[in-house]
Amino acid sequence: MNALTIISFLFFTGLVALLTWLMTRRDQHVTSDGFFLAGRSLTFPFIAGSLLLTNLSTEQLVGLNGGAYKDGLVVMVWEIFAVVALVAMALFFLPRFLRSGITTVPEFLALRYNTTTQAIANFIFLIAYTFILLPIILYTGAAGMISILNLDALLGLDYTTTLTVIAATVGIMGAIYATTGGLRTVAISDTINGIGLLVGGFLIFFFGLAAVGGGEGAMAGWNILREANPAKFNPIGGPETAVPFSTIFTGVILLHLFYWCTNQQIIQRTLGAKSLAEGQKGVLLTGALKLLGPLYLVIPGIIAYHLFAGENIKSDLAYGRLVQEVLPRPLTGFFSAVLLGAILSSFNSALNSTATLFSLGFYKTAINPEADQPSLVRIGRIFGIGVTIMAIIIAPLLASTDGIFTYLQKMNSMYFIPLFAVILIGLLHKRVPPIAANIALLAGVTIIAIGYFFPPATALLKDIHDLHFVAAVFVLLVILMLAIAAARPLATSWHHIDANLLDLTPWKHARLVGVLLLFAVAASYLFFIF
Repeated sequence: MNALTIISFLFFTGLVALLTWLMTRRDQHVTSDGFFLAGRSLTFPFIAGSLLLTNLSTEQLVGLNGGAYKDGLVVMVWEIFAVVALVAMALFFLPRFLRSGITTVPEFLALRYNTTTQAIANFIFLIAYTFILLPIILYTGAAGMISILNLDALLGLDYTTTLTVIAATVGIMGAIYATTGGLRTVAISDTINGIGLLVGGFLIFFFGLAAVGGGEGAMAGWNILREANPAKFNPIGGPETAVPFSTIFTGVILLHLFYWCTNQQIIQRTLGAKSLAEGQKGVLLTGALKLLGPLYLVIPGIIAYHLFAGENIKSDLAYGRLVQEVLPRPLTGFFSAVLLGAILSSFNSALNSTATLFSLGFYKTAINPEADQPSLVRIGRIFGIGVTIMAIIIAPLLASTDGIFTYLQKMNSMYFIPLFAVILIGLLHKRVPPIAANIALLAGVTIIAIGYFFPPATALLKDIHDLHFVAAVFVLLVILMLAIAAARPLATSWHHIDANLLDLTPWKHARLVGVLLLFAVAASYLFFIF
């Protein structure tokens, strides 16, 4: 790492911090709405920027490109089919959430069911974010930085020690961002970093193709890549791949729907929208940008396979190796700063959501209902610091995991599936009682955990793909809730009350843009098939 790399890294990192401070220095962070929801003032560019970069971090760059290195284009389903879920979010879920005036997803469950449902959901979210999501963000972030910049050699430490040091550094930086600035600070820094990350991602795509072309240019590299690796360019996954084609219509679409429509870490940006129209525009713009995802999140993994397959490198290290080989040295510092911004973005966002869930969903409801606004913000910050320490401790333990993106989806499904079933049925069926939701939440997490980790169950399910298994659990939970509703329905149908907090006039082009995006999803698959 030469002086130019260090200077460009420090310059871009400092520029993002300075611009964010200039744009947010007058924000108020005393009230919970101001700290946790940006004062409900976010407009569509910042919603889209924050949504994109919250999702687009190193678990995507490292993990998804690592998946492409192993299985090829089939993993683009994790990008392309996100568009379907984003259209559902814009047209169905977002209007209902904004109407409720909620700050958290469990808060909606309290309105729809009861406070017990809210408490169970809060507990599930907090455990999942603390022990699954945040450590994975730190691990993939540290692994990506190490592989791209050779930080273990630079620091003179072994890999495990370097991983721990970088994870701790990123965690501390993220905690400072998230606990001092609030959601608006996170959203604005996300948007600035998002622009840089898109530029950096496309640079890797371009220079990678140029390397494959061997001096004949990127277009020649594209033709060589497709001709030399036809199996890698088949978007229809076979049974031997991580994502067989049939799973798209079972577990894949369900995980997308939860992630983009009901996951606190993601939808908190949309709950801070200035109006429904701004929220819909932000969500649909995110969908349009996700269509470009395969170019910088999947194709580089195939390029790495073409260039390095003979070296038998670990799939999760393929992207970092590619960046080392193809990116001109003067741009390494810029890309490293962008990568750090992506890591911080996902970590900040998840940490802010975790603090929100604890402060408003647990502390205020179960410990101190009389807590004033400054106290709620202070408690959220303290809890965020504690969660950061836990994530830093767990992150290095994930180093033995092979295929981190597949591991992430598997662990996420334990709470994604039951929560989505309860939320969806609650919106569609107005007579389902709270007891049905509470049983479904506990049963769903338990059944999936047993199927994953209890040896007799794992042996029984060994021939069933994990994504089919979790979809079957979803169907089981829906049937269970409907059966309980038939036996013990609510005495009166649930009435969705309008909180009257913002303008709920839909964007006039929302439906048209949603339909066009769905056609674009189909066109993306047809392009690679034919």
